[in-house]
Amino acid sequence: MTNELIVGLVSISDRASSGVYEDQGLPALREWFGAALASPWRMETRLIPDEQATIEQTLIELCDIAGCHLVLTTGGTGPAPRDVTPEATLAVADKVMPGFGEQMRAVSLKYVPTAILSRQVGVIRGKSLILNLPGQPKAIKETLDGVFAAVPYCIDLIGGPYVETREEVVKAFRPKSAQRPPQA
Repeated sequence: MTNELIVGLVSISDRASSGVYEDQGLPALREWFGAALASPWRMETRLIPDEQATIEQTLIELCDIAGCHLVLTTGGTGPAPRDVTPEATLAVADKVMPGFGEQMRAVSLKYVPTAILSRQVGVIRGKSLILNLPGQPKAIKETLDGVFAAVPYCIDLIGGPYVETREEVVKAFRPKSAQRPPQA
């Protein structure tokens, strides 16, 4: 088993996927992970429209075929009729992890009162953690800064690689019994 973290990054936007404007979600995620992760990682990226069947197929492919340990979506979590990311995510889930959605909204509420309109969810599919993030780069960073400390230990618990972070960006939290000595 490799210790490389495979991260699926999915930007969900009708307009960006059709070329109306340039996607900002994937570059924001790429930048955040480049700064935050100290252990080896690689990414699988997708830019898709707000179509529930397409989102479901993409999540299944990233988890079951590409072997992603972590899949992050951006966009499609609001109350608008085309926002179906949470429904697609829940449709492919084995387990719901409600604490992630609760904490992502709590983090966002520190910045904007409209965070209560978000329907972000966190779920487990097989050996993959899937999290729905907001669509705006600033909100993506704020949310990841606020919840990622719990992600490496969750990945440990579902059978993924041991993920180490750069503490100046985000300090991964693990119980003492789950910590490994730093690598030389």
